[in-house]
Parts: sequence; C-alpha cells; structure tokens
Amino acid sequence: MNFVFVSLQRINTDRESTSTCLAKELAKNHRVLYVNSPIDRKATLTSHHDAFVTAHLEAIKNKEEPLVQLDTNLWMLNPTRVIESINWVPFTPVFSMLNRLNNERLGKDIQEALDVLGFDEFVLVNDKDIFRSYYLKEILRPSKYVYLDRDYTLGLDYWRKHGATLEPKLMQKSDAVVCNSLDFTKRAKKYNNNSYYIGNGFDASQYDSESVRTMPQDLAGIPGPIIGYVGALITLRLDLRLMTDLAKERPNWSFVFIGKEDDDFKASELHDLPNVYFLGLKHTKEVPAYIEGFDVCINPQILNDITKSNFPLKVVEYLAMGKPVVATSTNTMREVFQDHTYLANGKDEFIAQVEKALHENTSALEERRKDFSREFTWENVVSVFLRSIYPEMESVPQ
Repeated sequence: MNFVFVSLQRINTDRESTSTCLAKELAKNHRVLYVNSPIDRKATLTSHHDAFVTAHLEAIKNKEEPLVQLDTNLWMLNPTRVIESINWVPFTPVFSMLNRLNNERLGKDIQEALDVLGFDEFVLVNDKDIFRSYYLKEILRPSKYVYLDRDYTLGLDYWRKHGATLEPKLMQKSDAVVCNSLDFTKRAKKYNNNSYYIGNGFDASQYDSESVRTMPQDLAGIPGPIIGYVGALITLRLDLRLMTDLAKERPNWSFVFIGKEDDDFKASELHDLPNVYFLGLKHTKEVPAYIEGFDVCINPQILNDITKSNFPLKVVEYLAMGKPVVATSTNTMREVFQDHTYLANGKDEFIAQVEKALHENTSALEERRKDFSREFTWENVVSVFLRSIYPEMESVPQ
C-alpha cells in the first residue's frame, strides 16, 4: 500500500511526533511519502529561529530537489509553493475561499511528487492539519482520507478562530478518524462513526534500563530521593503552582526538571528553591539515562481544555524504565494507566502518592511496569491503525 502524510510536524527534525513515527513504522512494509509543512508568506517576510524552516526557505531559494528519499520506502517532500498567511481573515466563509487556494497550491506540490513516485492509489493521512489540508480529499482524490486526531488544538486561539467550525466538518468528510486518546475518540464519534482509538507508541528499544550504564554527570551529585520530570516546561500544560508547593513542602526531596522552559517557568519561584534543579533540554537519546536516575517520575499536568483529554506519552516512557509514576488524574490516566501508576489531584494527594511510591517500590513492580509499557510499541499502533482504516478486510497487509 501507499501512504501520504500531511502534518503540522516536520520529519527532518531531531524531535519525533506521532505522525513521523507512524510514517516510519509503516515504511517498513509500505511506501510512504511524508509532506513537510509548506512555507507561508509570513515566514518569507520575517526572521525566525527555526533552523528547519530556514533550511526549507534556502532549499526553495536555491531550487533544490524537493523530493528526498530518506529510506528504502520513505520519501520526504519539501513543498516549493508558498501559501498565503490568511488566519487574520475574520469571517470563516471568506477564509475558506482563500484556504481553498492554499490547498490547491499544496496539492500541486504533492501531485507532482505522486507522479514521480508512481503513487496511483494511496491513503492520505492528515495529522491535525485542519486548514492547509482541508480540501486535499477533493483535490488529490485518495483511496482513503484519514484524519489523525492527537491533540486538542482548538484550545488555542489560532486554531479555534476557524477550526471550531472547520474541524468537525473535516471529521465528517473523512473516511476514518483515528485518535490517540479515548476522549478524542468519543468526541470524534459525534461527527464520524468510523472513529477509532489507536493509542500511542514509543521507541521501546531506546527506553531500556538495562542499556543505561552510567548516570549523567549533572545528575550524579544531586541527593536523593530524586523526583523527576522530563518534557516541555510550559504553564499551558503543567501546574506550576503545584510543582512549587511540592518542592516547598518536601525540602528533603530533590526535584529535577529536564526540558525547555517557557517565560513563566524561567521567572518562577522554583529557581530560588535549593532542592530544585533545572538541567535544561536534553537530546532524546540522553533522556533514558536521566529517567534511570529518578526515584519517582511525575507528570503534574494542569487541567484545561488542552490537557484534559491528551495521551501523556512520557508516562509510557517512565514505565518502560520501570519507574513509579505519580500523575495528575485525568480520564486517560484513569482509563489506561490506573493499575500501573499513582494518580492524584492537588498538593496533598501528590505528596501522599509520591511517599507511597517511594515506600512500596519493588523489583517485581518495576518488571510489571516494563511489561505493560510494551503494549505501546509503534508496531502495535500500526497494526491497530490498519485494522481501523480497513475494518472490512479480514486480513490487512501489515
């Protein structure tokens, strides 16, 4: 089978995403074209700090070959046609007319690549690209058009403005909607009965405690017990007040945070506390060694429209290393992870659950967590994905 991915995420970065991992796993047995985000007019007129956008702009300027083979069955397309920046348009009907023109520009780039590759029939997977890929079903006429719902972007003003109207319509006209959380699946089923939960995946080979030989130097001197978090440190997703209260209430615990901070975190009181350590952003290949050095891993999410339904992949990565996990209680945490984590709401519950996790951890529990995490391999996700988009077939080519 042939697959084409359109996404908000680029495939040629140092950070993986649901769509890039899904595409790479599918490419083990199928031919896959991954379309990077097109350049918009604003990006051509303003300076920015994204090295990958800069490289894309330079490639267009230098008229480099836009279609690049990354692996035997995997190709990347850098669209050459610039699309217009139109989200400022106040009225959705007018926006939609202009958006159709943007879709046609992107569609021409994709069709040219399809012709080169000989993709006569293909499945088009749209990873949350509500606007730029809204009309690609009509323009490219894929054998199936699949919408991948993995994040609640309508919680952000940029997407809510026109997306509140357009995303439900996009779900309705899709041949299938696949979701990485149960809550997203319930929402999608309101608009499309062919909506399926496929879960989320991680690189099981990378998160292996047996392969960690040495503790990172900047972690080695920190006294235990170490309560750790890995991920973006942003107040849109994390409860900064809760994290501050935890560190204050338990000065004998060391709190270690790995990841890039937003301005609120940079200016926070956490930086003044002697038992709090910000170790900065680490490459994904370095992360397992840090998790191995944690005594308890936490995911102190703040509850809002953005976070309440998401699938916290970092929890799977924590469990894969055998670590006890204390996390904010959300629907996904209760429905998927209840039996393998400690759930809490508020400071007092969090402290009690961390203490419990520290007290009762055993090697048997660690092995149980590792075994559970193996359910979330990309191989398993792809298997469910294929069965979801081809429910009529008794045997789907893997």
